[in-house]
Amino acid sequence: MRTDPAFAGLLRAGRHPLGAPVRADLGAAHGPVGELADLLSQVNGCTLANAGVQVFRVGPEGLGPELLRWNAPGTWKDTYAGLADGLLCFGQDLFGVQFAIEDNARVVTFDPETGQREFVSDTLLGWTEWLAADVDAHAARAFATRWQRVHGPLGYDERLIPLRFFVLGGGYDEDNLVVKDAVTCMRIRGPIARRLHDVPDGTPVRLSFE
Repeated sequence: MRTDPAFAGLLRAGRHPLGAPVRADLGAAHGPVGELADLLSQVNGCTLANAGVQVFRVGPEGLGPELLRWNAPGTWKDTYAGLADGLLCFGQDLFGVQFAIEDNARVVTFDPETGQREFVSDTLLGWTEWLAADVDAHAARAFATRWQRVHGPLGYDERLIPLRFFVLGGGYDEDNLVVKDAVTCMRIRGPIARRLHDVPDGTPVRLSFE
């Protein structure tokens, strides 16, 4: 896969590969899925922007989440009750925002707190360009650097999750953030996303749990 020069710079500064060399076959030779297979065949998983972004590996051995296992319904998607259907989530940022291919037609972000999708590009190349265009906003590089300078490096299976969710007014400050296993982070937020998905911005919300 051809990559954006700025993204190539991120890749050189990142940590990779996370899995053994593979010839990835994700079931499609063309479209964003085909591009992803090409990328993973070149670099089988990586962390970028001081671990602000993680691209999942493929194969049974390696570091961090494995692509197909991550996308298996019982890993975390079942807690979203259909909100993540049609998505191949191939990576995530520091806070668990998913980077995903939707129906092999476009690349989107998937907000773990609301289940909302936002269009990024028609191609994976476009996603690399978008990511590299503003690494602090799109890849959380500055925040990841500050956090790990104080708290130490995150494990490959770990992400940050807010105690009070961002969508409910929580801030990006140390007192509101904890480190948890990435799967746990997603499963915690799935039931909340189901409640909040169709709620208009600014609507008062009362949540209760059994």
